[in-house]
Amino acid sequence: MTRAMIKKAFLGLALVGWVCIWALPKQAEAEPLYFALEVRREGRLVAQPKLLGETGRTVRAERRQPGAKVPDYRLVLTPTSEGSMFHLELDLILPEIKGHSSDVALMHGQERRVQLGRWPGDLEVSLLLMKVDSPEFRALMDLSKEAEEPGTARPI
Repeated sequence: MTRAMIKKAFLGLALVGWVCIWALPKQAEAEPLYFALEVRREGRLVAQPKLLGETGRTVRAERRQPGAKVPDYRLVLTPTSEGSMFHLELDLILPEIKGHSSDVALMHGQERRVQLGRWPGDLEVSLLLMKVDSPEFRALMDLSKEAEEPGTARPI
């Protein structure tokens, strides 16, 4: 091979590499999310976690009484986004029961109920998802701040 041929081959490979990198889909930037859940076991409220997370990262939450060997609950959420839809993988473990849902689809501000147990009503999760950087989320946080401040009245 001559030097000119080697140079052309190298430039060709560099061009192919650049095209491959340019053509790859860009990784979506992580979207900060707020999750409000209500966990019911046989109709009885057993947990009400409110969590912050972001797309592409697993969120884990656990509540355990001091000194307890077993947690009251263990929750794992894995959110991803596709266009305007958010998809969640949800795992929930209570002392006597566990549940899993591989694809819960929600839009921003949507609330949904998911049955996780073997029987209807056995284990149910109500889930609200909001984008953190949204007017709805800011409004929700302002309302809760007013409710926490003693001596303030909320407008009717």
